[in-house]
Amino acid sequence: MGELRAYAALLGAQWRSLLSYRASFLVEMVTNIGATALDVVAVFVIFRATRTVAGFTLPEAVLIVSLSSCAFNLADFTVGNIDRLKTYVRTGLMDAVLVRPLGALAQLVLMDLPFRKALRLVLAVGVLLVALRLNAIEWTPARVLLALVVPLAGAVFFGAIFVLSASLAFWWVDSGDLGSAFTYGGRDFTAYPVPVYAGWFRTLFAYGLGFGFVSYQPALALLGRADPLGLPAWAGFVSPLVALVAAALAALVWRAGVRHYRSTGS
Repeated sequence: MGELRAYAALLGAQWRSLLSYRASFLVEMVTNIGATALDVVAVFVIFRATRTVAGFTLPEAVLIVSLSSCAFNLADFTVGNIDRLKTYVRTGLMDAVLVRPLGALAQLVLMDLPFRKALRLVLAVGVLLVALRLNAIEWTPARVLLALVVPLAGAVFFGAIFVLSASLAFWWVDSGDLGSAFTYGGRDFTAYPVPVYAGWFRTLFAYGLGFGFVSYQPALALLGRADPLGLPAWAGFVSPLVALVAAALAALVWRAGVRHYRSTGS
């Protein structure tokens, strides 16, 4: 209970600081919608030039991008600010985090929870609900459960990618650009049907790193479509397992990084 009160105090202090500048906070919330809106708009722009992309129609493509957007925005809202770890390591703030009798990762998350990104998540959920209505999905108990679980599993997967990429700062403090290639690059990859990519790039990102199980494979399962790339139908239901594997790997790397960390001495 003591730890919970401490975490609540961190969160409450941050919330009070935001309310001190209400107008600025509201402006940031509204302007932050743009990132999610652009992902969806980009799909509509592509379909102005063609009726199908890699064999997928506009409603099917919207379903894929909405699943991706929900997963990414939920992860970004909860743990996305962990990418500031490189700054904490460089400035020595990580020293103060580690001497407190609280979990280091939880502290870093709650020190700057990005409330300004909340409307991004609301918009992403709204687009997903619209996409589910646009597609003629034959609802079964398994598909209902899948529709509820997939955004959460995708968020766990993206959250693991955020933690993995941020953990590189324990060894290489200027690793920010490399980490962004897998977090924000992964978001862009999952926003489109996997068959639009080709060769080793598709094999590596979709199946080697697991990004194909965030939105593409679950969307196929919801739509009842066979995979053009030949994976079996059950591949769309393994996204929670892929997410758990990614989370376990992220936890191992995070713990190794914390043990490797050496104080700045400042």
